[in-house]
Order: sequence, then C-alpha cells, then structure tokens
Amino acid sequence: MEALLYDHAGDSKVVCNLCHHRCTIKDGARGICNVRENQEGTLVTLVYDRIIARHVDPIEKKPLFHFYPGSLAYSIGTVGCNFRCKFCQNADIAHMATDYQGRIMGKALSPQQIVEEAELTGSLSIAYTYTEPTVFFELALEVARQAREKNIASVFVTNGYMTPEAVDMISPYLDAANVDLKAFTEEFYKKYCSARLQHVLTTLKKLRENGVFLEITTLLIPGLNDSDAELKDLAGFIADELGTQTPWHISRFHPTYRLTDRPSTPVETLRKARQIGMDAGLKYVYTGNVPGEAFENTFCPKCNAVAISRRGFAVVENWVENNQCPDCGARIHGVGLS
Repeated sequence: MEALLYDHAGDSKVVCNLCHHRCTIKDGARGICNVRENQEGTLVTLVYDRIIARHVDPIEKKPLFHFYPGSLAYSIGTVGCNFRCKFCQNADIAHMATDYQGRIMGKALSPQQIVEEAELTGSLSIAYTYTEPTVFFELALEVARQAREKNIASVFVTNGYMTPEAVDMISPYLDAANVDLKAFTEEFYKKYCSARLQHVLTTLKKLRENGVFLEITTLLIPGLNDSDAELKDLAGFIADELGTQTPWHISRFHPTYRLTDRPSTPVETLRKARQIGMDAGLKYVYTGNVPGEAFENTFCPKCNAVAISRRGFAVVENWVENNQCPDCGARIHGVGLS
C-alpha cells in the first residue's frame, strides 16, 4: 500500500515526512523504521495489514490510569520502530526487520476486522502499542476512523516522534496517548535511542494543543537518567508545558536487550522521583513495575484520599463519582473516571 506523508526528491528518491527523522530514501531502500520502502519512486508501507501482536489488555497496562480506568483495550502492533533503544522491552518484534535482514511477519487483518474484534471483546478502546504506532500510521489512521464510527476510542502508546503533519492528521481520531519521555538530555536520546529529545518535546506540546489526552511514562535507568537535576527538569517541563494535571508514570528498569550492564532500578529511586514530581506541582505521579506499591493508587490532589485503588494493572476499587473525590469533592482529572 502507498504510504502517506512523503515527497518526491528527484532521482527516484523520496523524503518520508511521517516522523522527525524525515528519511531521504533511495529507490529500493527502506527508512530507519525498516518497514517503509521506496519502490520505484513510490513510498510503500510494508506493514499495513501485518499484525504481529494483538491482545485484550486492561487500559492500565498501557499505562493509562486516567482514561476509562478499569476498562479493556484491544491492543495491536506491527513489526518496526523508528528508534533504536538499547533497552527495548519488545525488541523481538520492534527490531525484527532491522536485526533479521528485513524480515517482516504478522497476520493479515483488515481495519474492519480489527474494529469488529475490538467490539466482540467489549473493549472501550483500541490501543496501538507493543511497537511504535507511528510506523504503522496508515493502518492506525484507518482503524481509528472506523473505530470512531463505533464509539470505540483510540490510544497511542508512542515514543512521541511524529511530525507536526502526522499529529495533525491523526488527532481528529486519536483520543489519548501515553508518550515515553525517556530522559531529559539530548545526550541520552542520541546515545541510547538514536533520536533527539527536542523533537519529542515538540510532539508532546503539539498533541496537547490538538486536544489529545496525555499521560507520560519515564523508565528510570540507574546512572543514566535518574539524577535529581534531570528529574526536576523533566517534571518541570510536564508541569509547565503540558499541565500539572498530566499523569506521570515512573517505571522500574530491568536489564534487557542491549543494555544488560545496569542493575534494576531501586524502588527507593522511584519513590524519590515521585516526590520530585509532586514537588514540581504534578497532581498525579505513579510508580510502575512494582506491584503492590502504594503509589499505584490515584490520590486526591487536595485531601490525599485514595480515589482509585489499584494492584498492578487491576483496579481494585474506584470511588470517583462525576470526576470528584469521594471525600472532599475536589476534581480528579481525566476521561471516563466514573
């Protein structure tokens, strides 16, 4: 299928305008994502109908804690990614085409079939996840359009590297996104992700401007992105540019893929980071990958009462009514909380 968002560049070259890499691709070659190919001057997506992973997940697994908590999300992904994260948690599928000589696998499913399956499972949303949804943009866009007609929401779990053009195209059909803000230095993004921080920040602000509900996730890696100074800067950006009501998920790292020389994140580091977020004025800061930790719960930002109780990805009890705290009546921010 012909791809969206590209320009012809002469000599049968094309420029892909889907993500901030804006790859110039020669005839017969692929972009950084390894799933968009120049075929005689036409940019083609190789994953439009090749679903490599699909599951019914709790929305909390994305993680989204303030978007229809306790609901189900029909979750899909294809092969491919436009980052090269050394700590990728889904490297077997995200980097399949890169690590295995261009290999692309997956089950053929049409947008209509995906929406029908989401309906049958009782899912309130479709999550484009597991790998980077930007690289299967054409599929995500068409699924989201059809899902909107069925009153099924669409959610991106993304690295936030979409161009402004892509954000504008998907925003009318995109209800929410959890964006990985992986660090707050250009050095980290360049060395460990082969990307640039500034482009992610641009996308985050653009998504917010376009009315997409946002939650942010940061995986804390010991010694790489967990200094107090960096965390203060990161939390300050969320508070100042995205709003203090934006939930921030701070997740625990475990050695994986090509980053195995670092230990797992101490739980105390997560708690410290959470306090930094709270001190920056953020109303909702969560610690992740630590089942049973108290900071999985949603607390009222005014009286600190537990408004939503969780364990892992499960909502144990939701006391929110009309987006209000059960104890003091203060506003609990989010979509479909009660």
